[in-house]
Amino acid sequence: MSHKAGFVSIIGKPNVGKSTLMNALIGERLSITNPKAQTTRHRIMGIWNDENHQIVFSDTPGILDPAYKLQENMMTAVNSSIKDSDVILYLVEPDEPFNETLIGQLQQVKVPVVVVLNKVDLSDQEKVEKRVGEWTALLPKAEILPTSALHHFNTESLLKLMTPHLPVHPPYYDKDELTDRPLRFFISEMIREKILKHYKKEIPYSVEVVVEDYTEEERLDRIQATIYVERESQKMIVIGQGGKAIKRMGTDARRDIENFIRKQIFLDLTVKVRKDWRSNDRDLKEFGY
Repeated sequence: MSHKAGFVSIIGKPNVGKSTLMNALIGERLSITNPKAQTTRHRIMGIWNDENHQIVFSDTPGILDPAYKLQENMMTAVNSSIKDSDVILYLVEPDEPFNETLIGQLQQVKVPVVVVLNKVDLSDQEKVEKRVGEWTALLPKAEILPTSALHHFNTESLLKLMTPHLPVHPPYYDKDELTDRPLRFFISEMIREKILKHYKKEIPYSVEVVVEDYTEEERLDRIQATIYVERESQKMIVIGQGGKAIKRMGTDARRDIENFIRKQIFLDLTVKVRKDWRSNDRDLKEFGY
């Protein structure tokens, strides 16, 4: 049998379950998850392999109307991902309104589209069946598959659905690789995930995390990371009275990082102000957007 390999983009609105789906398909927690919108900022690749196939998944930021340059760059990443795909997974919820603009775009693409009707465990069978019929009418060339990424319902069926559409091609990456991102990226994302969890309002969206130094030692690894915010007032909130807030968040992040790298770490967190970085082209480029 000829080897097949291709690129599959997971797209959809914020908080529809794209990161949860990719983690379920890969079998590894590569993308951070959180009920807050805009959790995913970067296009994150996860690689699935069997003997005869390789699928390079792209977990993309949630589709939205951008309000500042960071979000504009996020939407550029989504559009680029769609153009580069061999298969597109359009993730939707049973109750969400139809995105006519995106549907029109998907009607024009030349690659296979799979509408993944996610979170069906939160709906009822009659509603799901009705929605499948509506999606079939809107995108008659697409395949429609009800799933629950959180509970791994139909995720194996989704893999089987995609593999026939992959082009004949040798693997793009080594078979033992899970992603194209370096370790420092995932550490910064795990810290940012805990910021999403522990802080409210604008703080999680005004924060960027950069791993400045990673030193491997025999007994433990030492990690120094900087948390950038846009305002001095935000810096004070992140640190908290007597440093209690950042200590609590850092302890939570340290546990996840240790589980991820399977080794004890010393995590040193610093908070700095980078005024209006989300709207500054130079800062966005420096931060990898």
